[in-house]
Amino acid sequence: MSSHEKEAAAPFADAGGTRSWSRELRELGALAGPVVFVQLGLMLTSVVDTAMLGRVSETAQAAGALGHVFSMALLWMGSGLLMALDPLVAQAYGARDERALARHLREGLAVALLLTVVLSLPLLGARWVFEWTQQPPEVAEAATAYVLRLLPGNGGFFLFLALRQTLTALGAMRPIVFAMLAGNLVNLFANWMLIFGALGAPALGVEGAAWATSLSRWVMVGVLWWAAKPLLGRYLAAPRAPRGAWRESLRVWVRVGLPIMAHVSAEVWIFSVVGMLMGPLGSAALAGHSIALNLASLSFMVPLGIAAAAAVRVGRAVGAGDPAGARRAAAVSLSCGMGVMCVSAATFAFLPELLASCYTDAPTTIAVAASLLPVAAAFQIFDGLQVVGSGVLRGTGDTKIPALLALLGYWGLGLPAGYALAYPGGLGPAGLWWGLSIGLGSVGLLLLARIVRRMRGELRRVA
Repeated sequence: MSSHEKEAAAPFADAGGTRSWSRELRELGALAGPVVFVQLGLMLTSVVDTAMLGRVSETAQAAGALGHVFSMALLWMGSGLLMALDPLVAQAYGARDERALARHLREGLAVALLLTVVLSLPLLGARWVFEWTQQPPEVAEAATAYVLRLLPGNGGFFLFLALRQTLTALGAMRPIVFAMLAGNLVNLFANWMLIFGALGAPALGVEGAAWATSLSRWVMVGVLWWAAKPLLGRYLAAPRAPRGAWRESLRVWVRVGLPIMAHVSAEVWIFSVVGMLMGPLGSAALAGHSIALNLASLSFMVPLGIAAAAAVRVGRAVGAGDPAGARRAAAVSLSCGMGVMCVSAATFAFLPELLASCYTDAPTTIAVAASLLPVAAAFQIFDGLQVVGSGVLRGTGDTKIPALLALLGYWGLGLPAGYALAYPGGLGPAGLWWGLSIGLGSVGLLLLARIVRRMRGELRRVA
């Protein structure tokens, strides 16, 4: 059997032996550890907002959750386009192509500014969306105010993402950690002042949480730029690409970035639609859903960080012409992602009431959240599989097929099943979450099959 046939028969085969696998685990951990820490820190802003608003009222907590879900559905859709920097920068780094790396950084910053304008406009229609989806009037009014006061922070959000994706691909995590810590401290302090009216500030409630979030986003991008300026300045000062090169770059962004954007949108929007469907079931259902989703999102940050590291590790190996290394990185990343989600599943299954009570004192809200967390436990492993799997495929530059698989799993299977279980089936909020489980499970398995097929083929650099 030829060496190529052996690799085809075992898509994750490695010629380096046990030592290479343990080294890959160390390399992945060294990169994924700070990335996970940063992801958890970014998610902490939402956790703090939800918990603090829960001390104001059930309506305030529901409004903040609804406004956050609606705004992040659009912002994360844009973040998918910026995730094209993962394979582009990582593969350029692996190939030691500094000129291409500098070009991708400049393009990422330009895309961030474009997304700020394009995706801020739909947020102006928040009130119409909330009324059309029949949200409780008092929740819809407060949620609209929340969304509008998040608008000033959108530029900071996208610029931070562009810089973060580039620095992660370069392995420069320390500036990102500094920025995240600064942003969280500012958000916590500003929330305390503006939600409750501390230190003579007006007690703005839901609106105060939004102002604090907007401020913290600009603090993060400012600190990140200050901390990483020596490294970033080196690439921004590099010679520009020749005239006409932008056409090829545009084709690469469309070919790589738009499918990632579609993939992220398919996942984020199904959670947003489920949140909208919770509204007609009452404020308690929406607030309980927001708590369960917040906890599930918090656990999701760990495999999301592993996925970012997987995209970098696989991308660097592909750029360096090392297919065995790419396969090894894929296998180690997938194992780690699913392993950590086993811990989350056990926590959600055995401690639902305790976890829910950390966010609110309202018995009805705690009851709803506690009923949903065991359902979240059921899909944790699949959630880890699908997000790390998408990171592995992103590192190879394979983004179109994964996007189609995500659309099929989430919207073709998950959402119809959830609606049928919740309304005709009479399961209410739990029915919608069982639909999420079906969607995540199907996408995870489909992506795993795609990875096996992809790793059996030739792995080449995107650009």
